[in-house]
Amino acid sequence: MTTASIAPRPSQPAVPTQPSVARLVGTAAGMLVALTLLTGIAYPLVVTGVARAAFPSASTGSLIVEQGKVLGSREIGQPFDDPKYLWGRPSATSPGPYDGANSAASNLGPTNPDLTKRVQERIDALRAADPGNTAPVPVDLVTASGSGLDPHVSPAAAEYQVGRIARARGIPEATVRAIVASKTKGRDLGVLGEKRVNVLEVNLALDRNK
Repeated sequence: MTTASIAPRPSQPAVPTQPSVARLVGTAAGMLVALTLLTGIAYPLVVTGVARAAFPSASTGSLIVEQGKVLGSREIGQPFDDPKYLWGRPSATSPGPYDGANSAASNLGPTNPDLTKRVQERIDALRAADPGNTAPVPVDLVTASGSGLDPHVSPAAAEYQVGRIARARGIPEATVRAIVASKTKGRDLGVLGEKRVNVLEVNLALDRNK
């Protein structure tokens, strides 16, 4: 006599429980707080600390400070129009030149008549300030940079102004050239960019020269 086996009944799948609204809100709030602390406080503090340690001057704006007074930044140009100073590259920022809060270019194309007019006005101003100078005007003295904040000019632009500055200050041209050379930086890592002259640093050095 055989005994019939009874097949086991299949187990029923567990019915997933739905989390309550309060639990979902609590989880979301916890993630918000955690990410805010991580990305809004911890990360900026770490990055700022590393930047301060590795680049102490650049991380605070590359400021030039003398006797407790901030004279400007090595990375943001300033307007100079006195003949005794080195003039920088024109700025197209608005409402005023070299406005760090509104970095911008003129966005005028090479065939735009307004650009031609502005360039000619700048050439005329340079010629009027130095009538005896018949050398070609370097392009960076009559065209604005893409940022409008460029603190540098090319060595050619600085050399173009040496005679005017020397006469206005009553000093030898060799003295002006020496100051310009001392504030001229070469290519980064020897290959990146071009040689450039920091306008503000040259003008401060000129004022110190007595």
